[in-house]
Amino acid sequence: MDISPGIRTELYPQLEPYSSGMLALDRTHTMYWEESGNPRGVPVVFLHGGPGAGSAPNQRRFFDPAHYRIVIFDQRGAGRSTPLGELRDNTTPHLIDDIERLRKHLGIARWIVFGGSWGSTLALAYGAAHPARCAGFVLRGVFLCRQSEIDWFLYGLKHIFPEAWRAFADVIPASERRDLLTAYYQRLTDPDPAVHMPAARAWGRYEGSCSTLRPSPDTVAYFASDVVALGLARMEAHYFTHGIFLPGNSLLDNVGKLRNIPAVIVQGRYDAVCPIVSADDLHRAWPEADYIVVPDAGHSAWETGICAELVKATETFKIRRLNCDL
Repeated sequence: MDISPGIRTELYPQLEPYSSGMLALDRTHTMYWEESGNPRGVPVVFLHGGPGAGSAPNQRRFFDPAHYRIVIFDQRGAGRSTPLGELRDNTTPHLIDDIERLRKHLGIARWIVFGGSWGSTLALAYGAAHPARCAGFVLRGVFLCRQSEIDWFLYGLKHIFPEAWRAFADVIPASERRDLLTAYYQRLTDPDPAVHMPAARAWGRYEGSCSTLRPSPDTVAYFASDVVALGLARMEAHYFTHGIFLPGNSLLDNVGKLRNIPAVIVQGRYDAVCPIVSADDLHRAWPEADYIVVPDAGHSAWETGICAELVKATETFKIRRLNCDL
């Protein structure tokens, strides 16, 4: 990518939504959504991580509010969507349909799809289902949800973060630790808060502890906070238990549908949560995408180098003047 040396890399100032609402999805689920920036700008939809992490106000700041119509929403069971942590009718195909429902509700023809971690997973799945609705992609911390990646999260991280992994595993009795996912899923789906909340906080603390190259107590505290932890832990365990409700390797298998769409992949070299091998595999399957490896970063979007490259990507799409009209 040929980028002017003067292109912006700093986050934009805080801004408030100009519109928001609750969209009924079915008899159980209602989606929180919001729009900020320029109502007549280029539409971009932000897909949060997890699954189940929910959105946050700072995520609006990756985008120039004078140029972009910024759409952010909380996926089923996450954040301000209701009910929090609800697993019924909560699968990847449901989430793909929800994105389409929101696009139609807002009267948007095409949009840029921006997602990190699980957000990159969902972006790829949505793009494969609806490529004509995608004007571009910004993907960060790529997670292809293969069994090897799930096993790495549950067991492999102990080789890099042994203290965090030990605290995560110690919540489970020694007799059950050979299958941490099942043990956690049983506790996270228990209706008693005295059972599911300690498990949720431990899961969130573990993921937050492993998400940054440099220790970040604020990141750990955020992931371990009750609303984030419950949505994140319960939803991740649910999706991991069911193989993310998609055929194995389907994300890579369907990349061919996206190869004519502009894309930027941003990956931290030392991402422990979603190791770089997945981003590398994606780029080899999608060589037309711009691939940026940040040499001194882990997984979090808020690490300095990753944050700068994400803003740079949205600024570059401004230069490209992507057509979001049909």
